[in-house]
Amino acid sequence: MHLTHMIIDDFLPDPHGLRKQALSMQFPARPEGAYYPGKNAGARLPLQGIERLISDITHEPLAPAQHYSHAVPRIALAGDDGKVSVHADFCHWSMIIYLTLDEHCQDGTHFFRHRTTGWERAPVFPGEAERAGFASPDEAMKSVLADSGDRDRWEEIMMMPMKFNRAVLFRGYMWHDAGKSFGTTPENGRLIVPLFFENTQTG
Repeated sequence: MHLTHMIIDDFLPDPHGLRKQALSMQFPARPEGAYYPGKNAGARLPLQGIERLISDITHEPLAPAQHYSHAVPRIALAGDDGKVSVHADFCHWSMIIYLTLDEHCQDGTHFFRHRTTGWERAPVFPGEAERAGFASPDEAMKSVLADSGDRDRWEEIMMMPMKFNRAVLFRGYMWHDAGKSFGTTPENGRLIVPLFFENTQTG
């Protein structure tokens, strides 16, 4: 069976401690052109052993993906919109740890099917884009991502609800979005820790 997603509740042994640590960090202004909603912290959280744990869960040898905000807390408040809505992550596994307290949680992470192509994920396997009539995977990605912000082009197929100390783990190539930004302060807003993993054997 090809595992594509998983929800793990009560993920962290000390979620309140990690939440306090995340909220104590500096959150500089979002860089020009950044695709994500909200602000990233200025540093990573020290999540000791996380790569080994997720490797054991997925039965794949994993390491942090390069060029991604791996283990960097992110806060998104009401009105914070990203440059891109529906998208795929260019890594083998993506993970989100929700650190918003349950009394403030709203929405979650949504997954989609692209109506024109019928794809629920990016065309990552050899020949897939070409069989759909595209000249290359790059051309296919450009075509699909041009529809990123048009919800009429997408059918929602699943939503993983936000819950305090819940980790959602999914294949990065699945079409998804960040969900709703909410709250007025870091204490009641959307606080997450995103993680991104590469398979060290397949590259």
